Amino acid sequence: MTDTLLRIKDDMSQHSAAQAPSPTSASAVAVAKHRDWWRDAVIYQVYPRSFADSNGDGMGDLEGVRTRLPYLRDLGVDAVWLSPFYASPQADAGYDVADYRAVDPMFGNLLDADALIRDAHGLGLRIIVDLVPNHSSDQHEWFKRAVAEGPGSPLRDRYHFRPGKGVSGELPPNDWESIFGGPAWTRVTEPDGTPGEWYLHLFAPSSPTSTGITRRSATSSAPSCASGWTWASTASGSMSPMDW
Repeated sequence: MTDTLLRIKDDMSQHSAAQAPSPTSASAVAVAKHRDWWRDAVIYQVYPRSFADSNGDGMGDLEGVRTRLPYLRDLGVDAVWLSPFYASPQADAGYDVADYRAVDPMFGNLLDADALIRDAHGLGLRIIVDLVPNHSSDQHEWFKRAVAEGPGSPLRDRYHFRPGKGVSGELPPNDWESIFGGPAWTRVTEPDGTPGEWYLHLFAPSSPTSTGITRRSATSSAPSCASGWTWASTASGSMSPMDW
């Protein structure tokens, strides 16, 4: 009888061990669930310029967003999605970015951005920043140098520069239209003063279309910019830039 009970107990122990998830598989499930947090999250988009004005100048700013974070937390929000607040000529409401590593003075500065992100993390909120990698402003240093250096400049590879059609290149490369209306190509004046190549802008002429972050060199600012904002805006210590 004793031998039978021992065998039954041993069989039950083996069955329980087989059913229990291994630490490795449990960890993998937890990581996968963590990475998929956005699938059922409540994400609140904030347009900084109209959300909250902290200094009475009539323009919303990052400090204004920061002071309203507890309210958003109490609403049951999981993450705050910020529309562009980077340095910009504001020809397209900030989506024409002149410097991805700076805050436009109308919204504050990098210290304000840091305070906003830290307070959000303290409240259990994630911050998503709108990077706008599709295009930059024509006032971005890359584009200004690409035009100034002329045809053959490596910087022109970061945008879609093409020779025109016609006898002297007076016609655009194709008949594409901008989403904002009109042709999607604008011709530049070369350094010697002559009409030159055309550049693509799927949106406004002041927003030349980029060839994309993934095609840029490892020494350029685009990957570091993307990683920097991603790392800063994810929950503290919970995700790496690559995880985002």
